[in-house]
Amino acid sequence: MSDRATAAPMTVERLQELLDRSPFSRFFGIHVAAIDIPAATIVLAMELRPELERREGSGQWHGGALAGLIDTAGDFALALGLGAPVPTINFRVDYLRPAMTPRLAATARVRRTGRMVAVVDIDVIDAEGRLVAIGRGCYGAQAG
Repeated sequence: MSDRATAAPMTVERLQELLDRSPFSRFFGIHVAAIDIPAATIVLAMELRPELERREGSGQWHGGALAGLIDTAGDFALALGLGAPVPTINFRVDYLRPAMTPRLAATARVRRTGRMVAVVDIDVIDAEGRLVAIGRGCYGAQAG
């Protein structure tokens, strides 16, 4: 029997616990805002802090913080079905506008899970509902 078959069902609390095990995710303050297991969709959010600004006092998010949120959201969208985070193979980010609000939310949707590789699309919106970045990640399709 595989680990997936015996793993407890994913909940917001269990996913948050997995996120909190990562010093990176804890530093960024990433938290689970919503999950939809049948749709293989997760929403992760984070709040702006001075350490995440592009320039001190600018109120503008650093692109690296957005990229970290995108990669983490893609990974955890797969964790919904696999029971654990998986390695990133590659990902890309397209920045569409400066992110200037105090909160961002990334919605990740699994596009396809193959035998070895999975593809996830991620949209990042600001607190006013504007799309600020989009990403696509490829991840190992097996938890391990």
